[in-house]
Amino acid sequence: MVPRQIVRQSVYVYTAVCPSLGKMTSLILPRSDTQMMNRFLKHVSEDYKDYFVILIVDQAGWHTSDALEIPENIRLVYLPPYSPELNPVEHIWEYLRENDLSNKAFTSLDQLEKTLCRSLNKLEKNPKLVKSMTNFPYLRVT
Repeated sequence: MVPRQIVRQSVYVYTAVCPSLGKMTSLILPRSDTQMMNRFLKHVSEDYKDYFVILIVDQAGWHTSDALEIPENIRLVYLPPYSPELNPVEHIWEYLRENDLSNKAFTSLDQLEKTLCRSLNKLEKNPKLVKSMTNFPYLRVT
């Protein structure tokens, strides 16, 4: 029997990945909005301070807002509508859903966050796996 859960609370996972290195960084935040996106962009900028980051994003309002504060070492590239499979991070979500979150009902938001943290940390420690899920030929730049 598969557990059933009625969701009344949410958290949002923001993740950036460097496919060629298999490196990733994530934040679990309470909302998806411009303020949280600004916090995430600052985090990515600091975590990848030695790199110029091209971040692939969809055209959600918090990705296109005039109030978005894009750090100097980051450029956003917008995906065409209805093409999430082109974003390497979508493959991270698929992996988490299939391997760590499927058929589970969480008793609290805190339990979900702990599971997400464990899963994301496990992936961050496995660059070979991250690379295999995200390093597609169309992303390789020489």
